[in-house]
Amino acid sequence: QVQLVESGGGLVPAGGSLRLSCAASGRTLSSYSMGWFRQAPGREREFVAAISRSGATTHYAYSVKGRFTISRDNAKNTVYLQMSSLKPEDTALYYCAADSRPMGVIGEYTYWGQGTQVTVSS
Repeated sequence: QVQLVESGGGLVPAGGSLRLSCAASGRTLSSYSMGWFRQAPGREREFVAAISRSGATTHYAYSVKGRFTISRDNAKNTVYLQMSSLKPEDTALYYCAADSRPMGVIGEYTYWGQGTQVTVSS
């Protein structure tokens, strides 16, 4: 089992940048495909980005492609989400998630963190 803790959220003006981190403990991160999701008030949770266990393959939601970058440092057991050109509609609680299956076959991720709040002011 793996435990996930997100950090790096905060308040940022539109057009600004933030980097979220997701630190894993309990198991080595290289065993897991990783994803970032977000949930805004009154809306369903939505997929943001995912990265394969090796880091060789990434996948993004259309709404963030070209603005967000997911990466991982397996030696540090940490996954990152670099967010740039932020928009007010990016405001949400951001979660990281882990699953031992290959990225392409994951339906619902198995392990979830508690989330970190990102607020983008207009």
